[in-house]
Amino acid sequence: MNSKLQSKLFKKYPKIFRQRSLPITETCMSWGFECDDGWYWLLDMLCGLLQWDIDHNKHGQIEAVQVKEKYGTLRFYTDSSDDKQEGLISFAEYLSGYVCEHCGSTEEVTQTKGWIVTLCKPCLKEYKKRG
Repeated sequence: MNSKLQSKLFKKYPKIFRQRSLPITETCMSWGFECDDGWYWLLDMLCGLLQWDIDHNKHGQIEAVQVKEKYGTLRFYTDSSDDKQEGLISFAEYLSGYVCEHCGSTEEVTQTKGWIVTLCKPCLKEYKKRG
């Protein structure tokens, strides 16, 4: 994810992304988001729901330890989470399979074969050109 979008999420959700400043020997969040820009809105929605639930329903504060793409879908790993938080995370991870990782489109999204990437048709065309 580009640094501008990444910084927006870090600033908007400082409690969830507290580990972003820790050394790489302690957390993978120091690498930042290991996915493309298209999932920004999905991550923003997920973090908003998680933080609202934590603040209003006295759930324990979770901290992201790694956010990345794996096998074409989002992975959002935390230090701890309860069943409700896991449900929100699992739903966002599921939805990522229907959202273009590059541009965020939900129209005509597919997954590539081989190295699995979730892309819309226009982004897939560009991806194939780059080889």
